[in-house]
Amino acid sequence: MASSDQVQLGQAVPDFTLPSSTGDNISLRDYAGKKVVLYFYPKDMTPGCTQEACDFRDYHGDFEKYNAVVLGISPDTLKSHEKFIEKHGLPFPLLADTEHAVADLFGVWQLKKMYGKEYYGIVRSTFLIDGEGKLAKEWRKVKVKGHTEEVLEAVRELG
Repeated sequence: MASSDQVQLGQAVPDFTLPSSTGDNISLRDYAGKKVVLYFYPKDMTPGCTQEACDFRDYHGDFEKYNAVVLGISPDTLKSHEKFIEKHGLPFPLLADTEHAVADLFGVWQLKKMYGKEYYGIVRSTFLIDGEGKLAKEWRKVKVKGHTEEVLEAVRELG
């Protein structure tokens, strides 16, 4: 269910700024002219999130070849992100969306259920923003296996 203030396909993505594992704040506008792969994931160090991060790591050079940057976003703290990056050698920044403002913008902060409990959290999703800052493609409720290859293919197709 898309709310009216949620980013829509084909529309310009509003600029946002979040603290990053690089030690600086990162804004979407920092990447004007580049394709941006924003992937939202629930939690550092969990099996699915680790697999997804390592897949993006393994294809990092391919994304760079197509003038694309990868940014991971979760509600974890910078300290948690730093440990995650160090443990798995991640070559791209992780952004701390602790207040889930950017997750809300993309509609990925949702009510979830696990073991009979309800809680709010990130629904694993990826968004491809083109060089003009428009939302070109979205993947919601992502299954990790094969996902990175699919995203890379979409980046290739954008040219």
